[in-house]
Amino acid sequence: MEMKIDFPGGARVNASFGPHTIITDQDGSAPSPFSTFLASLGTCAGIYVLGFCQQRRLPTEGIQIIQRIRQNPFSGMIDKVDMEIQVPPTFPERYHEALVRSANLCAVKKHMETPPQFDVYTKILEPAAA
Repeated sequence: MEMKIDFPGGARVNASFGPHTIITDQDGSAPSPFSTFLASLGTCAGIYVLGFCQQRRLPTEGIQIIQRIRQNPFSGMIDKVDMEIQVPPTFPERYHEALVRSANLCAVKKHMETPPQFDVYTKILEPAAA
């Protein structure tokens, strides 16, 4: 997969891939890049919870995930991410633990547990042909 990251002006930085563009901004007109990253954790877990419910024809109305970020006060780095899967009282109790197991299958979470190697470098662009 390849993404193009560009700088459309101001504090905006966009990521484009396929037909999609994710807009980020440090000035508040769009989510910050880090907020977008954190949202990817919760939405990824949500995809797995949704899939679990859909496979079993369980209603998803009233289900939500509350994600809480715990930061180290000294380093500012994240120490812990809590995800609370809230279900309505009518949701079958026998599926509660299975929802947790489903959310833990999230690919974003798994990549954080075993992070990839990063290789950052510059490349001089060739002049455009006339």
